[in-house]
Order: sequence, then structure tokens, then C-alpha cells
Amino acid sequence: MARKRKGRDISGWVVIDKPAGPTSTAVVNKVRWAFDAKKAGHAGTLDPDATGVLAIALGEATKTVPFITDALKAYVFTVRLGAATNTDDLEGEIIATSDLRPDDAAIKEALHAFVGDIEQVPPQFSAVKIDGERAYKRARDGETMEIAARPLYVDSLIMLDRPDADHVTLEMVCGKGGYVRSIARDLGEVLGCKGHVRELRRTWSGPFELANAVTLAQVEEMAKTPELDAFLGPLELGLQDLPQVTASAEGAIKLRNGNPGMVFAKDVEYGDECWASQEGRAVAVGTYKAGELHPSRVFNASEINGS
Repeated sequence: MARKRKGRDISGWVVIDKPAGPTSTAVVNKVRWAFDAKKAGHAGTLDPDATGVLAIALGEATKTVPFITDALKAYVFTVRLGAATNTDDLEGEIIATSDLRPDDAAIKEALHAFVGDIEQVPPQFSAVKIDGERAYKRARDGETMEIAARPLYVDSLIMLDRPDADHVTLEMVCGKGGYVRSIARDLGEVLGCKGHVRELRRTWSGPFELANAVTLAQVEEMAKTPELDAFLGPLELGLQDLPQVTASAEGAIKLRNGNPGMVFAKDVEYGDECWASQEGRAVAVGTYKAGELHPSRVFNASEINGS
């Protein structure tokens, strides 16, 4: 018999302003411990040295993680010009240098090539898998790998500041799977001056913003107290990019049993992916077909906090 996972039946989203240092997984584990939650996951990894928005799902909210992972995200980062590193950030070893320092106009012009649907090669030190093994593990052993380019949608990339000749601060809004370190590296190559990331901060991720974030220190200080639950947002936050339909009373029962159920819909077309609610709470995510929602994910009402 499988061992029952210990913890509270608590569900929702916690937005952490991640500090530099810990991995995203370490932050998730700390939050899960603090809330005494059965399940936890995050919607988009941040490198250990990166800071900013790390959206963490607890309980049934983990079923909405894919919708946040696919959402647009914004980053503010500083590129150090004049040097390339083997990790494409400040922590790596310098592998090439240049005395060239492009002016502001050249930098702004070069940014245009990184907007829209582009192809991006992930860093050597990244979590992508090469022949079943993480690239960073092989890179640590001194191996240089051929990593295939991957598609990335960049909504915008703008210059915010030029503190000095050696640094430029940029803001990027992009889709799933973007590596800011690769942008810094490739920008340095295009400009002919080399480059790597010096600082990186995620300012928002889908519906989650820094203004609504709590620090990891606050979570640790209030761990396992009733007051901590005030930082928990509803799981429905993870569904904001999907159209919403309303389940009938009978439809909600059928949906919760994993069967198609009747819903009331506006501005939804046949075949659209959407989520069904009853009295404002999520019941299921699925495909809308002729007045019914065919569920792909069903939320357990007994495990949704506050239901």
C-alpha cells in the first residue's frame, strides 16, 4: 500500500521574491515546509543567483502550473560588456575578452534582432538534457557540447540604462523557455564586444508581480503559524489566461467525477481550452464542446483551501 503523503490539504499560490543564493527547488521545499503542504511546485526556474518573482503552487494549484509556465514573463538584467564566461553569467570563468565598447545607439539597434520569434541556444551550464543527462553536469566535467537551438518568443527587449561603458541594463518580456544568459551572450557576439549577465531579476510572471510577493525570510519567520496563510492566493490565479465558463450544479458533479458536464459559456468557441467554475471556485479545466466541458484536469474540492 502506498504511503499517504503527510501535510495539510491546502491549495493556492504563493509569490516569493526569491533571494540570490538558493535554487528554485530549495525555495519550493522551504515554502512547502513552512505551510506544511502536501504538494508544491513552481512555475518557472530562476538560476540560484537570480532574484525576483518565483510563483509557487501548493496542493491542487499545482495542476495549474503549466498555464503559468507558458505565460509571458519579464526580466530586468544587467549585461557586463567586454567579457564572455563559460556559464554566461558572473559566476563563470572568463573565456574571452574585448576592448570594444559599443555606444548606446549600436546597442539599441542590435536589440531588434532579438525580438519576435527567434532561435536561441541554451547555455552550456543549463538544465537542458543532452543524451539523457543535464548539460550542466557534463559542463562541470569540462565537456563542451553541441546544444541545439530552441525557439523562443520575445515580446520586447529594451534598453533601460547605461550605468557606464562596461554595463547596460535591459528589460525583456518573453515566453516559455527563455534564457536571459543566452541573450547576454549572443548580444555580446553581435556587438563584437562579448558579454555576460551580471545581475538578473524577474519582475513578473503571468499574473504574479513583485508588488504581491513575500520574502523567503518572512515565510521562514512565520512558518507553521495561522498568519502565514494570509500570503496564499487562490489557485484560480493560475487560470487567468484561460477563458472561464460556469458549470451547472449537475455539470459540476459530472466534471468532478472526470466526465463531460454542462456549462454556460460566453465568447467561447467549440474546441477552446477553458476552465469551469461553480460559485467562483475552479472545478475543472478542459475542452469546450457544444455546451459541455470535456475535462483534462479536475480539481478536488475537498483539498481547495477555503471551499
